Amino acid sequence: MLKIEIREAIKAQSAEIARLIMMAMTDDCCLHFCGAGYGLDDFRSMMTMLVEREDSQYSYRNTLVAMFDNRVVGIAVSYDGGLLHELRRPFILAAKDYIGRDHSDIDDETQAGELYLDSLAVEPEFRRQGIAQRLLKATKERAEQMKLPCVGLLVDKGNPAGEALYASAGFRYVDDNCWGGHPMKHLIL
Repeated sequence: MLKIEIREAIKAQSAEIARLIMMAMTDDCCLHFCGAGYGLDDFRSMMTMLVEREDSQYSYRNTLVAMFDNRVVGIAVSYDGGLLHELRRPFILAAKDYIGRDHSDIDDETQAGELYLDSLAVEPEFRRQGIAQRLLKATKERAEQMKLPCVGLLVDKGNPAGEALYASAGFRYVDDNCWGGHPMKHLIL
């Protein structure tokens, strides 16, 4: 069994975290957010900058990392859903410069009363070893420490493996949503 440690992320891990957030979002979704003439490299630059910040929804300060031999092999990015608009502001401002789009009208993906699990990803070669389950458990513990009643997330309706993972961790269906151009299910734990 691998010796995996779950810990708070540090700023120096920002590029690795950004890459894994993009893996969780999928290339298709990342490109959905880009304006004409912009691509994944532009999106990655923006995401790395946002992870480096302390006031962004994608901040390293909102991230738990799964570590194996000093390597980030998984991430869980979560934040208080009640702070969404404040935490999203850096994304909206950066999107104009980095990916040529105005996303000021983007739909809300969370709300007050939940710790929103924005991104969960595990490196492909480390999957099916319980790392995602450990990150989910640590995220639930974070919600309890923050005195938030539940963990909420969106899962793409076209991702049955992801939905099965969340169901096995105890998440239950609440309602439908749409985000990143994809139909989603809102689940809570």
